[in-house]
Amino acid sequence: MNDARPLRRLIAFARPYRRDAILASVFSVLNKLFDVLPELLIGVAVDVVVNRQASFLARLGIADPQDQLLVLVALTVVVWVCESLFEYLYALRWRGLAQDVQHALRQAAYTHLQRLPPSYIERERSGRLMAVLNEDVNQVERFLNTGANDLLQVFCSSIMVGGVFFVMTAKLAALALLPIPLIIIGAFWFQRRLAPRYAAVRDAAGTLSTRLNNNLVGMATIQAYTAEAFEAEHLREASDAFRGRNAEAIRFSAAITPVIRMAILAGFVATLLYGGLLTLRGELGVGSYSALVYLTQRLLWPLTRLADLTDLYNRAMASVNRVMALLDTPAPDTPSTALPREAEPTLRFEQVTFAYDGRAVVRDVTFEVPRGRQVALVGATGGGKSTLLKLLLRFIDPASGRICFGGHDVAAYDPASLRARMGYVAQDPFLTDGTIAENIAYGDRVPDLVRVERAARAAEVHAFVSTLPDGYASRVGERGTQLSGGQRQRIALARAFYREPDVLVLDEATSAVDNDTEAAIQRSLASWARGRTLLVVAHRLSTVRHADLILVLEDGAITERGTHEELVQRGGTYAALWRLQTGDGASRSGEHAASAAPSGC
Repeated sequence: MNDARPLRRLIAFARPYRRDAILASVFSVLNKLFDVLPELLIGVAVDVVVNRQASFLARLGIADPQDQLLVLVALTVVVWVCESLFEYLYALRWRGLAQDVQHALRQAAYTHLQRLPPSYIERERSGRLMAVLNEDVNQVERFLNTGANDLLQVFCSSIMVGGVFFVMTAKLAALALLPIPLIIIGAFWFQRRLAPRYAAVRDAAGTLSTRLNNNLVGMATIQAYTAEAFEAEHLREASDAFRGRNAEAIRFSAAITPVIRMAILAGFVATLLYGGLLTLRGELGVGSYSALVYLTQRLLWPLTRLADLTDLYNRAMASVNRVMALLDTPAPDTPSTALPREAEPTLRFEQVTFAYDGRAVVRDVTFEVPRGRQVALVGATGGGKSTLLKLLLRFIDPASGRICFGGHDVAAYDPASLRARMGYVAQDPFLTDGTIAENIAYGDRVPDLVRVERAARAAEVHAFVSTLPDGYASRVGERGTQLSGGQRQRIALARAFYREPDVLVLDEATSAVDNDTEAAIQRSLASWARGRTLLVVAHRLSTVRHADLILVLEDGAITERGTHEELVQRGGTYAALWRLQTGDGASRSGEHAASAAPSGC
């Protein structure tokens, strides 16, 4: 309608399905052609009954009125069969096209979303993105399913019926067609005012979806704090905002049909009165008059659907804009060169600095994690530990400095090839709504059950899995809700073991397990990690007391480094944290000591 840009973009996106769109359009036109013919046949039938041997068919060589009626019956059957056939064919094509474009649009949006950094998803809110991937894509599908065909048929109906009018009587055609420009202008007027209102509706839907998503995830906390009424009020406010935006749009969209009906009434009355006068004066045949009265309705009445079409179109274009905005979000430029397989799994941070909104959270950090060694990052919350892991995994890039893997600057290589060499375990692990085996073998279509059990034993998972009726085939529920926090962490750790990475990155990976389980995991980890590189973030210092090198971060900078024993004896920040957690200044020394002044990349 007024803003054709989203429609042009939708057409450009659907270009691979051009053949289906053309066939669907052809079937729609043919259906409309046969849909118009019955009114003409009614006029011919009236002409046969009134004029008999002087009828239109008689002039074509069919003199007997009974034969004329038989011919009309045969034509009517053919017309109705063809109309029904092409209705089936266009429905098949348009609905198939709608499903194909819906599928392709959702896949394209989700695939692009996976290329964006995690910070984008955190900033944009998962509920809003869910609304884009589900509701907005479905809105586009609804438009293609019915709206596109209806628009095409309204246009074709106006052209075909208008042509018939001009052939029969140009004077009457001018009167009958007079309301059409007014209807179209009115539709454009309404469209311009509906477009921003439906954009506001889609934004309100995203906010409501976010609120619902957050509340469902946090239902245990809501109930624990008896905040049901509090959150119900929040949801009511979001729902009221959505309802209010919809009501504002409905006030405009609901007015379209009555306005169009008044314009149609003018055209129909003109045909009825003026056509009747022409017939009474003998300037127009009775059959032609009958056909024109029916055709007036056929010409003008479909225009009442412009109200629904305008509504559906604007909702769809608002959704197209939101989906395309997601697709237009620039993804980070990443090199396509893969990290060399022969690169040694040695990590080095060189004077790395990173800032959020102008505030430095990592400042001039330099350290090395040699192959086969374990380096731990400790310190108070907000010290920059998790940010260093994000930098290593290339979720974000440093403002200055560089990070090397085996002497290679990771910024010069495809992040996927870097991550393929690593196993990452987050503090709040992500589990899919599948079986335990599928979660441990995440990414493999067919889990290797031998490797699954071996990894599970190393992560202290096998014992509790063995108690389940379905064992490794037991489902974990959405986001692993059927498991405890410690069980989820152990499965995530088993997933990293299953991958057999060169580098293992742990971010508070055992914070939710008990001390005995943690001790068992540490023993398994010590055996499993031989020859592998470990970088560990921990608040519980007992987790990392045997690390080869411990780095203390404060305000984004390394303030202390050494083994557990060295740091306790030094009496600094680490020693204070150790005493706070254990009440004991004694410690056992680490098994190895990593260099405090590592070599360059």
